Amino acid sequence: MKRVEHSERRRRARATRGFTLIELMIAITILAVVAVLSWRGLDQIIRGREAIANVMVDERVLAQTFDQLGSDARAASTDDDAGGAAIVVGDGMLQIVRWLYAPGRAPRLQVVRYVLESRQLFRLASPPLASVSQVREVLQGSGQGGDGWSRVALIHGVGAMRSRAWIDDRGLTGSMSEVNEAARLAVLRLSSPMSHDTPLFRTVTGVAVDVVIGANATPFSRLYPVGQ
Repeated sequence: MKRVEHSERRRRARATRGFTLIELMIAITILAVVAVLSWRGLDQIIRGREAIANVMVDERVLAQTFDQLGSDARAASTDDDAGGAAIVVGDGMLQIVRWLYAPGRAPRLQVVRYVLESRQLFRLASPPLASVSQVREVLQGSGQGGDGWSRVALIHGVGAMRSRAWIDDRGLTGSMSEVNEAARLAVLRLSSPMSHDTPLFRTVTGVAVDVVIGANATPFSRLYPVGQ
């Protein structure tokens, strides 16, 4: 009987004394592991959401940039109105002489340049120009614009940007020497270049733009009609 009572007292003593130090350490270790695993999972979820948000922003900016490029190409002037090549193509740049329309005002010309600087694509636009002589002065000026020019940052993280011209009967080319030669031949084909009956001509009837963003090996490409 005494043994039974003694065993019962020992059992009750163990039940009321609580956890040992080793048991507490084991419990804290388990809780720490669970907390670390939970934090890593939460961190991955947050990073994933941020990555998706950044991609969506980049895609929206890219779409807006291509829309602006298409608008500039469609508003491009003829070579006659530009006093030379209305479209200038090359690596890291695109230049368009375009018509600028504003409510209540006569159409005016404008020089627009897309340039790639330090992995950032910019759109530069001259102030409105009233005559071909003013266009020529601007075209002979600095490639980065000047007083009165607007400068808008478009896309960051651009690895490369290339523009090419579409010439009827030739196709795409990135060589301005070919564009200028095609313009010279077009002038020669005109029976009377100074005649009022002679239609205005376009050497470049389309422009292709390739943009490489980040580590993507495949460029985003668009082909736009010119002056339509």
